[in-house]
Amino acid sequence: MKSWQLCFFVIVSIGPADSFVRRSMAAEQTVPPNIVIIFIDDMGYGDLNSFATNPYPTPNLDRMAKEGRKFSDFVVSSAVCSASRAALMTGCYHRRVGISGALGPKSNIGINESETTIAEICKSKGYATACFGKWHLGHHAKFLPNRHGFDHYFGLPYSNDMWPLHPENVLKLKKNPNATSDWPPLPLLEVHGDETTPRVVNADVQPKDQELLTKQYTEHATQFIRDNRERPFFLYLPHSMVHVPLYVSDQFRGKSGTGLFGDVVTEIDWSVGQVLDTLDNAGLSENTLVVFTTDNGPWLSYGDHAGHAGPLREGKGTMFEGGYRVPTLMRWTGKDLSKAKIPANSECDKLSSTIDLLPTIAALIGADLPDRKIDGHDIRPLIFDTAGAKSPHDYFYCYFEQASLQAVRTERWKLHLPHKYRTLAGGKGGSGGVPAPYETASIGLSLYDLDNDVAESKDVAMEHPEVVADLSAAAERARLDLGDFNPAIEGKGIRPAGKL
Repeated sequence: MKSWQLCFFVIVSIGPADSFVRRSMAAEQTVPPNIVIIFIDDMGYGDLNSFATNPYPTPNLDRMAKEGRKFSDFVVSSAVCSASRAALMTGCYHRRVGISGALGPKSNIGINESETTIAEICKSKGYATACFGKWHLGHHAKFLPNRHGFDHYFGLPYSNDMWPLHPENVLKLKKNPNATSDWPPLPLLEVHGDETTPRVVNADVQPKDQELLTKQYTEHATQFIRDNRERPFFLYLPHSMVHVPLYVSDQFRGKSGTGLFGDVVTEIDWSVGQVLDTLDNAGLSENTLVVFTTDNGPWLSYGDHAGHAGPLREGKGTMFEGGYRVPTLMRWTGKDLSKAKIPANSECDKLSSTIDLLPTIAALIGADLPDRKIDGHDIRPLIFDTAGAKSPHDYFYCYFEQASLQAVRTERWKLHLPHKYRTLAGGKGGSGGVPAPYETASIGLSLYDLDNDVAESKDVAMEHPEVVADLSAAAERARLDLGDFNPAIEGKGIRPAGKL
């Protein structure tokens, strides 16, 4: 049942919404909906103009927000690449499927073949599936998208900075020209269906090649839509940008008028417009759910080559809100109110997550859920703005590297457990693609009221001891299931990553 790359999409059902959803699904039953997930790398909560004011134009993302629904409390499992993607693909906390951090070219693990991905869920119902972009769930052949539900994959196997031109590697070689590079050449791969070995399109990606990545991914994506207009499809478009190093094509260089980061966002916005226009021109928009979201917050140490988290605290690499709360838009057009469509120009402020996409998609297309425990929930009522819809998450567990449970939250409250974290401590990031160093800080047991303090600036633990007790008890339950680094608890519900 394994095939190839990933994709994201979401729709939810809870309680009284069931009858509405059943009617909606019956109306759509003869024409299964298409699913498109656009996944951006390292884009912060404040980097979309529908979430904050920015100096660069994003007309297509603005259009998507006006034609669809904005999710202002949408979170990822962990604020780092591979962990976030593992959770998206499997509907599980990344801890449950054994993948943490960011897998590199020396890694010998990847997504386990026993896990069921969104692509495999879709394949079970006869969908065409494709992934164009950054995979980052294992670069060896057995871990690539075509072994996990995707018919076609084209892209980079991991992050675009994992190459000999990484700033730290360049500095090392400048100091000692005889030193060995920390990174091998960066490959661009392509593979189809049951092929056992990927084709190496480019064995040594160079800066000029990276300038073309956004366009190449987009061209593959739009062609896939055109080729499959007569059958249901699942398209996963995980862009390499705006992860550093930043590159942009000649067409968009200088176009934003705000520097390289703005140019890169402008090209991403163009890519979104190409996907939306292709769907519109093919007459597919009224039966296609498009999800735009990101894998984690901004990599703040890169300064003018990074985005920003808006009102949220910290960024990528932390489980403060700026690290794991991500800007998210969903669009599904249509004027027939007897069918389930996303209301235009609307907002959902209920807690939901990328781990909810798999069960939501399964419910949407009438597919069976995996035969093992998942952590996500069907959130169709939140997507369709069903009256009385609530967040399905009584608690959400914020794990980071080293199996560290760093926080527990509900829709309103967030309890940080004692842990160390990286921060710029109010300082500026680097410039020109060279990062500034982080400092290490510590936080004790602290409670924040996110309804009134989304910036996590005022500890109110003393005023709400009953909330602290409730969330502390939830943390203990999470540790028994998913473990913790300190105190060292293995966790009974963890499944192993795939290994060579």
